[in-house]
Amino acid sequence: MKDPALGYTEADTDTNDSAAPSLESLAADRYSRRQAIFGGAKATSLAFMGTGMLAACGDDDGGNNGALVVSAGSSAATSAGRTVTLTGTVTSGASTTTNARWTQRSGPTVTLEGSGASVSFIAPAVESATDIVFEFIASNALGSQASSQTTVRVSPAVLGFSAVGHSLEDIVVVPEGYSVTVMTRLGDPLTAATPAYANDGSDADFANRIGDHADALAYFGLSDAGAPDAGANGRGLMVQNHENITESYLHPNGPTTVGGARPLDEVLKEIECHGVSVAEYVDNGDRNWTYVQDSAFNRRVTPNTVMSFHGPAAGNAWLQTMYSPEGTAGRGTINNCANGVTGWHSYLTCEENFHGYFRRDSADDALRSERQLASLRRNGVTSRSGSYAWSTASSTDTRITRWNATTTSATTAATSDFRNEPFQFGWVVEIDPYDPASTPRKRTALGRFGHEGAFAQIVAGQPVGVYMGDDSRGEYLYKYVSNANFDAADTDAADRLATGDKYLDNGTLYVARFNADGTGTWLPLVFGQVPARPASGSYPEYAFESQADILINCRLAGDAVGATPMDRPEWTAGNPATGEIYLTLTNSNNSNRPVDGTNAANPRSYWGSGNPNGHIVRLREDGDTTAAMTFTWDIYLFGADTLDTDTADEQANINVSNLDLSNDFSSPDGAYFSRASAPSGQFNPLFWIETDDGAMTDVTNCMLLAAQPGTVGDGGARTINNTNPNTGATGSQATFVGASASAANLRRFLVGPTQCEITGIDMTPDGRTLFVGIQHPGERGDAANITSNWPASQTDADATARPRSAIVAITKNDGGVIGL
Repeated sequence: MKDPALGYTEADTDTNDSAAPSLESLAADRYSRRQAIFGGAKATSLAFMGTGMLAACGDDDGGNNGALVVSAGSSAATSAGRTVTLTGTVTSGASTTTNARWTQRSGPTVTLEGSGASVSFIAPAVESATDIVFEFIASNALGSQASSQTTVRVSPAVLGFSAVGHSLEDIVVVPEGYSVTVMTRLGDPLTAATPAYANDGSDADFANRIGDHADALAYFGLSDAGAPDAGANGRGLMVQNHENITESYLHPNGPTTVGGARPLDEVLKEIECHGVSVAEYVDNGDRNWTYVQDSAFNRRVTPNTVMSFHGPAAGNAWLQTMYSPEGTAGRGTINNCANGVTGWHSYLTCEENFHGYFRRDSADDALRSERQLASLRRNGVTSRSGSYAWSTASSTDTRITRWNATTTSATTAATSDFRNEPFQFGWVVEIDPYDPASTPRKRTALGRFGHEGAFAQIVAGQPVGVYMGDDSRGEYLYKYVSNANFDAADTDAADRLATGDKYLDNGTLYVARFNADGTGTWLPLVFGQVPARPASGSYPEYAFESQADILINCRLAGDAVGATPMDRPEWTAGNPATGEIYLTLTNSNNSNRPVDGTNAANPRSYWGSGNPNGHIVRLREDGDTTAAMTFTWDIYLFGADTLDTDTADEQANINVSNLDLSNDFSSPDGAYFSRASAPSGQFNPLFWIETDDGAMTDVTNCMLLAAQPGTVGDGGARTINNTNPNTGATGSQATFVGASASAANLRRFLVGPTQCEITGIDMTPDGRTLFVGIQHPGERGDAANITSNWPASQTDADATARPRSAIVAITKNDGGVIGL
């Protein structure tokens, strides 16, 4: 099986100069174009219901002198990813049939499941209509044998489900023909000794339980023997980020304080609910998934887990703390949002909104250097209490005091306190999911900022490219390019973290500038090439002193080189067929995107609210190489609420992508392409879009959409006219847009439960199970006012339980590929 980590290849060269007619041309005489699409009643079932049965009755015994007669059924048509059932029939004259079997005679190789007269297979990915010929063979006790052939024409993949409508239900809604299984949930135990989750606020020991706020996830296959196996579909490790907490549900009656201080046990629970979890998942047959509570692979990585720093910033003075005077080690990872998966099968988790957890007392400002104050402000480390007031829970326990980043004295060393603790966060962390004893590594060469995602583009013979968004309004898109070209032999490296040293510690970090003409430039963030950041507002001039300084202060460096401010750069994803990179831009409020503050890559400002529905940018590297210094770009999709864009002006300037009720959405966040190993990930792969929305939640909960996008440049130039109805200000912005959406290329696949965010997505290599994260259902409630009962409500409409973030496994009832 081709490993999806090796990226994409192009195989469109015809090297066969034979003059013999092809199977395709021979079949053309038999099938009209309409028949190839619809194929009569049986093919209609295949094409639109996903499953069909190819069967025909054989002649009866009469008049055949006992001869064996078989039929392979009528020829039919389907499309890639659909389940096809072949059923042969036998008329045996004198004796009972002793053997009946199916075999494939031509066409792309498929795996026949089942035995005897009835078998099934998954239609393979094809670039154009392709015929597959099967033969049904039977014999009887007298030694007679007969056979019959049938042909299945497979067309390229198409979206194969009916769009899910808007929903405000407290369940996960999926299309007809699909099923939802709730997998690991907040609090589920990860050891045999850990008790079941009571879900009443009394539970403890989250170092051995699934954490809160399920976010990005990734499935890593295991062989039956428990060895790493990237192609395994029935057993694997689910690695999942835990971004934050819904504090009100974690305690019996919500969080408490005693004398102005938080209780230590409450705070330790909240801290341990953050981070990353690893849990073994097993298919018990026919995609009946469960998790293994006592698996030796199960693991929690929390904000208290020991970490090591690697790359150019390791050992820098700004990383030195009481815990690590050398600045080469630290504890934990926090606010883990999106992720990435490397070509050597390790996991990249991204630290996003780390800044809010730290407390800095007012006295700290006078004790800091001007340079550190600029860095702390630029990265938002300005709170006087810190999120959840963790630092108040103890004055001696360094698991607690580390969250107080106040400088104790101007005359003492930085290693005497935790003034530098904020600089230990905001990194990409590499974890080996297969080795619970391994120490995660913070990869400083990838830069420090509010990391949302870290999509790794892996192509053999090219440098490793890692594309990263900085999720804050007006921030930037980054790319890291390794010095070393990727060696395909490293795909199966036994020491995955050492392989990460090779590719992730030595390279160049770039930041993107999107030009008004539809091109873009990668600006290197290299010491000696980055000028001083000019003074502006409350910021003094900032001159960089080293490469480590640039990497610790990427936002200041991006400012200095003139990167393009974006509308909250979120997840990044790469099309496995084209290599194009997609970047979700969730939204931007009016203060960051006023009518006169747009740019070509962020062109909308409307309703006096900036860009509340967000959009998705895509880019193609020049020369299709990760090392490119330039690229072309357009805006693939614009989010819009179609119920609020009903005038001609709003249709033209807000609903730019021509969405309708079957596919309208707001605030794109998660982004994912189906795996290249699945039929849904080849030729024209399915692109999955998850939302984190507040603008449309009066009419629908957050959602997951499936799309078949085109390529950069399939739309054209467009001028958008922006208006602020509150002030009367107007402005126009030239940009480049993708082809309009339609029911054929974009549909809503899933809607989540009440007050949730749809986060995290991956699938098994065959594409027949889709895993999706459901984050913070009922987030606006508390113990006294529970506003969601999910996931209990998924199967019990009368449930009264507190809500829990969780992962769901989605399968197709006929066993086919998800989405096709």
